[in-house]
Amino acid sequence: MPAFRLTRRTSLLLPFLLAACGGEPKVYKPLRYDYLRPIDLAVKAIDIEQRFVPSGVAPDISQESPVDLIATLRRMGEDRLKPLGGTGRAVFSISDASLIKREDLVRGSMEATVEILTDDGQHAGYAQARVTRRHTGHIDDLQQLLYDMVSGMMDDMNIELEHQIRTQLKTWLADDLNAIPKPVEAAPLAPPRR
Repeated sequence: MPAFRLTRRTSLLLPFLLAACGGEPKVYKPLRYDYLRPIDLAVKAIDIEQRFVPSGVAPDISQESPVDLIATLRRMGEDRLKPLGGTGRAVFSISDASLIKREDLVRGSMEATVEILTDDGQHAGYAQARVTRRHTGHIDDLQQLLYDMVSGMMDDMNIELEHQIRTQLKTWLADDLNAIPKPVEAAPLAPPRR
């Protein structure tokens, strides 16, 4: 049986041959929320804390997602929450960011909390948002499925978190940017001049 020799010419063509066989790796768009109007809070600072640590072992498949769940939630907090001055601080904490797979079921969940602390560290209010997604059935492309699930959960989280903040922390929203304009009052008109 003749031995195959790897020549210099063949070794230079190897990357092109491999790319032709497997195609280009798919690029997934990062999930950002800086195009949206920020949620301005009347606090001096906003801290972001990661309170959730994925296990990294089955059935956890978070590490297989083409976008990092925790980093994506962190970016959403940075993009949407802005300190506009005042007293105290807000803490955006990530308490869940997981993807679990058991046989043909994939379940994703996320949970984040915004807590307001006074200057002396006392609890002054909080808003919490939790979202989930699930897929049951055959999976053709796990990475695409996970990207779609994370993207959908992030859209849901963005909406739910803003709703909870505006409902639960409305006294901490910056007044000047979130004030509702007063309606124009009707005034009797002077009679026309002749």
